[in-house]
Amino acid sequence: MEEPPLKQLQNLESRIAFQEDLLQKLDDALSGQQRQLLEMQRHIELLTQQIKVLMQEIPDTPESPPPHY
Repeated sequence: MEEPPLKQLQNLESRIAFQEDLLQKLDDALSGQQRQLLEMQRHIELLTQQIKVLMQEIPDTPESPPPHY
């Protein structure tokens, strides 16, 4: 037996409301992840710069062997 049209309409409205809520939650989660990703990229750039500076400070000549050799 089929549901009356009014009940079908109410069910559809309920499903749409649920889907809109779910889409909003997904959008919020995606926005949060995008912010995290941008921050992590910024941190990686800073770390890369620090490594470059440290690499320039390290002498290219190998260490001499310890005195007991």
